[in-house]
Amino acid sequence: MGRARLFGVATAALTFSACATFAHMTSGSHKEFLTPAERDAAIARAQVWTPTRVAAMDLRLGPRRRGSFAPEQTVTCDYVDKKLPGNTPKFACKIDGDELKVRYGRTNGEVYAGVAATRLLWALGFGADALYPVRVICRGCPSTLGGDGPAGDEAIRFDIAAIERKMPGHDMDTRDVTGWAWADLDRVDPERGGAPGAQRDALKLLAVFIQHTDSKAEQQRLLCPDDKGHKKDLANCPRPLMMIHDVGQTFGTGNQFNRQAVGSVNLREWKNTPVWKDASRCVGNLTQSQTGTLVDPRISEDGRQFLARLLMQLTDRQLRDLFTVARFTTRPQPDGRPTTVDEWVDAFKQKREEIVRARCPL
Repeated sequence: MGRARLFGVATAALTFSACATFAHMTSGSHKEFLTPAERDAAIARAQVWTPTRVAAMDLRLGPRRRGSFAPEQTVTCDYVDKKLPGNTPKFACKIDGDELKVRYGRTNGEVYAGVAATRLLWALGFGADALYPVRVICRGCPSTLGGDGPAGDEAIRFDIAAIERKMPGHDMDTRDVTGWAWADLDRVDPERGGAPGAQRDALKLLAVFIQHTDSKAEQQRLLCPDDKGHKKDLANCPRPLMMIHDVGQTFGTGNQFNRQAVGSVNLREWKNTPVWKDASRCVGNLTQSQTGTLVDPRISEDGRQFLARLLMQLTDRQLRDLFTVARFTTRPQPDGRPTTVDEWVDAFKQKREEIVRARCPL
């Protein structure tokens, strides 16, 4: 891993804590925590990928899960006065008691990047939450949030917004450890039912491909996807899933301070950042960031081939849909020059070709 930081984990006793749940969880339920030993066992047998019909995936509509929204749908909701984690513009609001997380803002790169990156992960078969690009009318939103103008009595309009829906399931955290650092992928054990190395390396290489710069542990989820039979016995979840959760800092270039201007939907930076730091040894090119736990990963030939086969199944129409639905051409660029969907598609295909052409040492 070279300069990669290896993040250790704290230990904690099994405990329960009352917490609000998302729409896919049972109302009024309590979060279950694992012991450190149970978490270690879950990582050992964790999966990272499920087969999909890549060429048939609808990247415009995205995942059709409970509570999904159509592209550019106008969603009216009521503001919830609570502080959400993170530094980028977002707020909570409700529709008929269903609480939503809304990211917003024309200059907020995460609104665009999150939509594209989650749909790419989903289409290729890797775990992903869903972000739906919408317009929001927020009743009761404070004027301090900004927005794009009034929308009737005590309502504000947000023309560039995205609503997040978490992938259904239950987070497998300890009381003190949330998510997973990328070094944890190396602890997955195929002999205990865990994902093979090729799939894990493919996920690492995909993170390099999209330039997932803010890769701290909280940006990944260890999830039990079965939200019916294992909630009360989470430690025995048969197929835990290791997935990337927050992918708002992507389609730019990795950087030390995770600056949005270069790290989130910056065409010039993404296009000009090579996939490989050392193509002869298949060392991925992902700059160390202060929060990152994935840095310049070494990729196996099996892992390169695995991702190359998946990426090559994506059609030109799917790529155009991906960058169109994510509204990449609306994202202001640092040089002030507007971008086109064709330019983003060409950059994607250029970077894909870098992976296809490479040959990794056996």
